[in-house]
Amino acid sequence: MKQVTVYTTQYCPYCTRAKNLLKSKNIPFQEIDLTDNQAKRDELQAKTGWMTVPMIFIGDDFIGGCDDLYALEASGNLLQKIS
Repeated sequence: MKQVTVYTTQYCPYCTRAKNLLKSKNIPFQEIDLTDNQAKRDELQAKTGWMTVPMIFIGDDFIGGCDDLYALEASGNLLQKIS
């Protein structure tokens, strides 16, 4: 199973929604809180082109944010993607 990594902030409702979906599917994930880590946030922004959180990676693949995760689930491809 590929590692799922979710970069979050403490005040982000979309981060909570993304984590709740993963939990509901019993998909283990690593959460990295960027609330007080501007350097890491800047690094990820340069890597992904995104300024918002959550930033969700499956393995080394950046899949996007909360809406992208829900779209992956709705299409039936989420579990296949992490396998």
